[in-house]
Amino acid sequence: MGVGGQRRGIQSWWLALRFSVMLSCVERLSAQIKYSVPEEVKLGSVVGNVAKDLGLDISSLEERRFRIVSGSKDAQFEVNQNNGVLHVHKSIDREELCENISPCLLNLKMVAENPMEIHYVGIEIIDVNDNSPSFKEEEKILDISESTPTGRRFQLPTAHDPDVVINTVRVYKLSQNEYFSIQIRERGEDKIPFLVLQKSLDREKDSEHKLVLTAIDGGNPPRSGTLNVTVIVLDSNDNNPTFSQEVYSVTIVENVDADTSVTTVQATDADDGANGEIEYLFGGQLDRKIYDMFSLDKDTGEIRVKGEIDFEKVDVFKLDVHATDKGQPPMSTDCRVIIKVVDINDNKPQIEVTSLSNMVSEGSKPGTVVSLISITDQDAGLNGKVICSLSENVPFDLKPSFQENMYSLILKQHLDRESVSHYDITITATDCGQPPLSTSKTLSIDVSDVNDNAPKFVQNPIELYLVENNVPGNPIFSVTASDKDLNENAALTYHIVREEGSQLKTAAFLNINSDNGQISALKSFDFETVKTFHFQVVATDSGTPSLSSNVTVNVFILDQNDNAPVILYPVSSNGSAEGVEEIPRNVNAGHLVTKVRAYDADIGYNGWLLFSLQEVTEHSLLTLDRYTGQIRTLRSFTETDEAEHKLVILVKDNGNVSLSATATVIVKVVEPKEAFAASDVKSATKDDEENHVTFYLMITLGSVSALFLISIIVLIAMQCSKSTDYTSKYLQETNYDGTLCHSIQYRSGDKRYMLVGPRMSIGSTIVPGSHANTLVLPDRRRPSGEKIFSGD
Repeated sequence: MGVGGQRRGIQSWWLALRFSVMLSCVERLSAQIKYSVPEEVKLGSVVGNVAKDLGLDISSLEERRFRIVSGSKDAQFEVNQNNGVLHVHKSIDREELCENISPCLLNLKMVAENPMEIHYVGIEIIDVNDNSPSFKEEEKILDISESTPTGRRFQLPTAHDPDVVINTVRVYKLSQNEYFSIQIRERGEDKIPFLVLQKSLDREKDSEHKLVLTAIDGGNPPRSGTLNVTVIVLDSNDNNPTFSQEVYSVTIVENVDADTSVTTVQATDADDGANGEIEYLFGGQLDRKIYDMFSLDKDTGEIRVKGEIDFEKVDVFKLDVHATDKGQPPMSTDCRVIIKVVDINDNKPQIEVTSLSNMVSEGSKPGTVVSLISITDQDAGLNGKVICSLSENVPFDLKPSFQENMYSLILKQHLDRESVSHYDITITATDCGQPPLSTSKTLSIDVSDVNDNAPKFVQNPIELYLVENNVPGNPIFSVTASDKDLNENAALTYHIVREEGSQLKTAAFLNINSDNGQISALKSFDFETVKTFHFQVVATDSGTPSLSSNVTVNVFILDQNDNAPVILYPVSSNGSAEGVEEIPRNVNAGHLVTKVRAYDADIGYNGWLLFSLQEVTEHSLLTLDRYTGQIRTLRSFTETDEAEHKLVILVKDNGNVSLSATATVIVKVVEPKEAFAASDVKSATKDDEENHVTFYLMITLGSVSALFLISIIVLIAMQCSKSTDYTSKYLQETNYDGTLCHSIQYRSGDKRYMLVGPRMSIGSTIVPGSHANTLVLPDRRRPSGEKIFSGD
């Protein structure tokens, strides 16, 4: 170490010596100051002015660093260097600082430098009643026998209060009750509470007692804490068993099954444990037969049937039952059990039908008596009282008589045999016994028929399509009606209504089988004479009075090809049609030589005529139009051509079996001058002939057209009265020259009318709704109503 180091060491030793001497002087000069402050004061509360009380210069405190250096836990206090005031720096809890020490003193060491001074300040913490008394346990349970004598004491837990002096526990109180009181004993500074029995306990009355012990301190205001005290009363055998009833009265029915429970006697004992356990047994004075009839469960007190119970032998049993507990000494009691035997309902009601009408007319009025019924039951009282009822949904009712258990079976509403013809009525008789017994009996009743339904036709009117030329006497149609009634009420006869009138005159040629409705025609119908007619058929049953209904039959005659073509020109003579025509030799090709005229009384295809050349002298010279019958030249005549040509013309209709006629036309070729002269002579004759032919043709065409128009009008009228379905019917258009070139044909297979004519194939039709000779009419026909008969 150098000289400088030695010098620094000497200086440090000297300073330490001076500081120690100075401290010793300061300590000798310091004074002791004491303050007091209550706990829980607010932070910043002033304790005292330390500098003023110590006589220090307040202005120099900051320079001298006046402060607290020891004695304060966690800096509970702090001094202000500006004014020397000591104040509370942190919340003060006396119980935390001093626990149970009293008084609670804190010593503070305060230092001021330059010069160094040390001062001691004592602070006493004054207790505040900020804690309530408390018990370690929430509840205290005491077991005390009900035989415990009064005055007996039982120690209770003490309460603890952290506060001291007057703020600690001062007194104990007990909740209001009639059995216990509180007694306080002091042991040193502690106060010990005791529970004192004031009144004898009765477990059967109160098996436990709930008390509340309250500890109260001496603070102002006082604080308190509570302890729940439960006293459990222990049992003593001081009670007799007691039955719920002194007399048990029960009833049982005879013939009850063995081991059936009769009743259960029940005794209770207010004691506990073995003192309250009960056993049951029969009394010793009972008849020995009782032990054969009944058994008693010693633990539950249940009495059961053991033997056969017969009401006719014994109707009442009287039993004595003994109940005893298992205490020491045991205590017992008795009761009486009366068992009454009740007669059972062991007879079913009997149903007797004293009179019965098993056939009821459907015309019977409501209230008509059908049967008398008697009910008997051998039991008495309610067991013999019977209630009678019928099965549901039947038009009958039971009407009770003035005499008990007598009934009349009457008709409740009108009957309808056609809906229900037979009834099975179940009569049930039930007595009022418990349980009720019942008997059932079924009555079978048939409903006889009354003629209340008229015959009925399935379809009205009926449409019949009949082909002309039918065989007279053969059946053409059958009508059938139905009747819902039975036997003679449903036996039907048929007849045709025959009255005066143009339409009904035709019906005179019809005959009907009265038994089966089969209709026969006595004559053959001709389409060209009659197109349609109608008649009525009446169906009548055989009931009394008889009922009837009618149906209209509309008959439409269908055409057959039964008329051969008739040649109108050339005019027939001696049974043959032959004519001579003269034409000039100088005519050109296409010249109209003549025209063959013919007509057919049939219609449709049957009346559609076609012309053909059967024989001709020169095929290259003359031709025949197959539809119009016109004969024209094919070319001009030459010098080499013959002067006379013969043509044989076949006129044929289009029926299935076609009919035909022939005509012969002789064409003579003459020079032009001769032709003109001959034509003047011939024209007069020909005009006269043509006038007659035209007159006959007009009559024929007028007749056919009138008949056809009448048929169409009738069809329209009939169709308008039916449904509104539409079909196409085609009007007949007569061709000039005496040929019905357009006509109507009804196709039964297609159920439609077809328009046929020249240059049309047989299968061609006009589309419904078109404007070509079409009449749109409502078609009310149904497939079931359309009948076509050929009569063959």
